[in-house]
Amino acid sequence: MPMTPGLVPNIRQVFPAPEEVSGDPGLAGADAGAEDGDDIVEGSGDKAERDDKGNILKVEHDDGSITISLDGSPLSGTAKKDPLRWFDNLVEDISDLELNRISDDLMRGVSDDLDSRKDWLENRANGIKLLGTKIEIPGLGGSSDGAPVEGMSRVRHPLLLEAVLRFQANARGELLPTDGPVKVRVDDNNADLGENELADALENDLNHYLTVTASEYYPDTDRMLLMLGFGGTAFKKVYNCPLRNRPVSETVDAEDLIVNNAATDLRNAKRITHRITMRPSTVKRLQILEVYRDIELSLPNPVDIDSAAREKKSQEGISPDVSRPEDRDREIYEIYCELDIDGFNHKHKGKVSGLEIPYCVTIDVSTKKVLSIVRNYEEGVDELPDARQNFVKFPFVPGFGFYDLGLLNLIGNTTNAVTAAWREMLDAGMYASFPGFLMADTGARQNTNIFRVPPGGGALVKTGGMPISQAVMPLPYKDPSQALMNLITNMVETGQRVGGTAELQVGEGRQDAPVGTTIALIEQAQKVMSAVHKRLHASQSEEFQLLARCFRENPKAFWQRNKKPARPWDEATFLKALENYSLVPQADPNTASHMQRIMKVMALKQLQAAQPGLYDPIAIDTAALRAMGWSNPQEFMAPVEAQGKPPPEMQKIMADMAIKKQQAEASMMDAQTRAKKAEADVALAGGRLQADVKNNEAKNQIDAAKAVAQKGSTQEELRSKSEERISQERIQLIDIAQNLAVHPETEGLVAPLIQPALQNVMRQQESQDELRRAKNAGAIPGGLVPPDAT
Repeated sequence: MPMTPGLVPNIRQVFPAPEEVSGDPGLAGADAGAEDGDDIVEGSGDKAERDDKGNILKVEHDDGSITISLDGSPLSGTAKKDPLRWFDNLVEDISDLELNRISDDLMRGVSDDLDSRKDWLENRANGIKLLGTKIEIPGLGGSSDGAPVEGMSRVRHPLLLEAVLRFQANARGELLPTDGPVKVRVDDNNADLGENELADALENDLNHYLTVTASEYYPDTDRMLLMLGFGGTAFKKVYNCPLRNRPVSETVDAEDLIVNNAATDLRNAKRITHRITMRPSTVKRLQILEVYRDIELSLPNPVDIDSAAREKKSQEGISPDVSRPEDRDREIYEIYCELDIDGFNHKHKGKVSGLEIPYCVTIDVSTKKVLSIVRNYEEGVDELPDARQNFVKFPFVPGFGFYDLGLLNLIGNTTNAVTAAWREMLDAGMYASFPGFLMADTGARQNTNIFRVPPGGGALVKTGGMPISQAVMPLPYKDPSQALMNLITNMVETGQRVGGTAELQVGEGRQDAPVGTTIALIEQAQKVMSAVHKRLHASQSEEFQLLARCFRENPKAFWQRNKKPARPWDEATFLKALENYSLVPQADPNTASHMQRIMKVMALKQLQAAQPGLYDPIAIDTAALRAMGWSNPQEFMAPVEAQGKPPPEMQKIMADMAIKKQQAEASMMDAQTRAKKAEADVALAGGRLQADVKNNEAKNQIDAAKAVAQKGSTQEELRSKSEERISQERIQLIDIAQNLAVHPETEGLVAPLIQPALQNVMRQQESQDELRRAKNAGAIPGGLVPPDAT
């Protein structure tokens, strides 16, 4: 029995006739995979090992020997293959001769496409320099890029950079809201509550997918917007990634998407080439997954970097060249084209038509080997198949051909001119402050012609006896002129106006401006950006449609990484939702900025205030909250059963007002009661007063009578007392007279003392007599005594 060289004796190759095979009937007719195609003979106890496709790879014979495949090919002859699905790799079913023909033809076409856009790449590379993102110090020697003299400035004006950054910030805020970029539109006006809930769940989970599951979507789109504003053209590729096993939407740089020079858009391009740099390990992974053909590939050649990519690396300060061959990435061409492939020819009415139909061909650039060929049209379309769209073009301003116009094309020349003027002003200022000079050659020989004199220092100059003012003459540099400054200002304003970055004085500086004028100024300044925004809205809508197509082909990828979906999804429900609802961007195509959105909401609120019965206040407030950035306005609203009621604060105010009203009514009733009581009290007091008046009058009359009577008695008492006093004074005078009679010698001493008293007694007696006579005559009322009577 012949032995296989280099192996142990119990491993053998035998060449029996097919009819001698026994045991497993599946081994009948199996060949050993040898070059001569001989078969394997097994005894009755032979055991065969098969792979997952049923191919025999190993046979254990009953005598202990083993028959195996040395190169991995099946022992049973031709390898059994799974039936090809529509988008499977067709390379294994195409001859090597046909593959080489396809590779050569496509590589020549791509080379022509690259040559046709060299000027475009150079223009893009020069524009990247104008951004001024690389630090450039003043030239220390002569050079060809704007600093031919030592010390000349190399500064760049940020006009283009400012316009690009403003566009990126504005576009990102509109196209990439924080709660997700997708909105589900329900076109059925008769949709019930269940359909609306399904649409809401689809919207929430799709936004979760693009913000959480596909975490690369937001930063990748943000970078795309920067290059879109700069160059005017950007692309997105939407496909099912075999490595991540989910739909992906990734940015493709404009210089990496190569089209033929006759194309005007993606749909009519004869050939679209996506240039990919891929790690060798990634290529091997795709070969293991049978996405690429599993063939040996040599070490990759150095990648031929175009001028735009090289300038990008230069701005970053990175060298594009890789020294170690093992560290090089493989350059892959993924070419979307139309081919007529032998064995897969298009047929019309049962005959080969010769029509080229869409395919996607993947070629390794270093080896020019075809790695995959995949159909690029929908299954079931046999008549005239159309190519599937896998790329979405995001335009800035439509150009004259395939590539659109960006801010580089709009204000690139203006930026270049302002940059040159800036450099002239800086250089003129420097040379005016530190001018060069000329020296006479008649003086003695100098050691150097460069003199750097520090502040407070000096330098020795040999003049050969000449005055130094005649031996050395400064060069007549001029200061920057005002006309140049005005020209720079005018160029900057023009560039800002064209680029849409002009600052309008519509705020505090123009408080006297009418509202209509202010709005008109804002709209006029935003017209260019509004048009750009509408184009981006249309492109993003197309991107979401391609994303929905990918989800139809791989539905489980939608919910398999979502830990808390909005609802339990199954394939039938998900496909029904994609079929019934439309995926559109959250951004409003008629609103290019947040300011415009707020102004529209304010106008709507004014209309509602003017005619409140004509509008739905809940819908208007919901729209207003969404415009302000709140993703869930319902959380701020009262429950449905409480929406007809006033808010709790108002209810409290109304309750307080009711209590105060009740208190006021009680106070009023109490005041009325008190008023009636006061009236009764006044009436009673009036009666009492009248009675008291009458009683007082009677009392006064009685008191008056009593007083008269009492006064009369009092006068009588006074007269009596007066008469009694007079009598006593007379008695005293009589006693004195008696004492004088006894002692006549004291008359001289006593007479001056008693004489006034005697005269007073006599006057009182006479007054009393006159009063008595007057009373008797009726001249004096009774009881009244004259003042002198006392």
